[in-house]
Amino acid sequence: MSPRGRRPGGVDTRAAILTAARADFAEQGYDATSVRGIARRAEVDPALVHHYFGGKAKLFAAVLDIPADPAALIGAVVQGPRDQVGESLVRTFLSVWDSDEGRQRFQALLRSAVTHDEATLMLREFLTREVFGRVVRELAASAGSGRVPTHQVELRAGLAASQMIGLAVMRYIVELPAVVAASHDELAVMLGPTLQGYLAPDD
Repeated sequence: MSPRGRRPGGVDTRAAILTAARADFAEQGYDATSVRGIARRAEVDPALVHHYFGGKAKLFAAVLDIPADPAALIGAVVQGPRDQVGESLVRTFLSVWDSDEGRQRFQALLRSAVTHDEATLMLREFLTREVFGRVVRELAASAGSGRVPTHQVELRAGLAASQMIGLAVMRYIVELPAVVAASHDELAVMLGPTLQGYLAPDD
């Protein structure tokens, strides 16, 4: 017997959590959405959200249909050489995007973000908080710079995101031949220093 008002685990439960999460993220934005709120909407125990998705960041990636764990990818970049963070980010993103599965999903995500306000809000907040914002905060902490003001985190993260989203649009949506043909190394070398300046400006 399950507790009254709670849905038991199973395939339908996972789908219910995704549906609830999609609605909460769209209505409230990434920051204001909580695992408990999603669980309440899905009528499940919060432990089931963690069981199926491992936390809010992974759940958000599942809602956006991202074929990778953003937290693990960003963690690996931040733990690598500090002076190569910019280039590492470019290579990391391209390694996901250029897979057959990644390309199809990312094209769909970009098109949705361009045409749907809800998708735009979710992608914007996720990139500035969980991806590039996390890089800024962790690099500042490792350098002993202390806490970076919120507006600085958002500005740096937003500028870094603009570079990578711009690259994605030109490579996967507009398909500019020179950008499509460029290798990961070429793009990392050319874009890396710009990202480095945004994310680790004191280096």
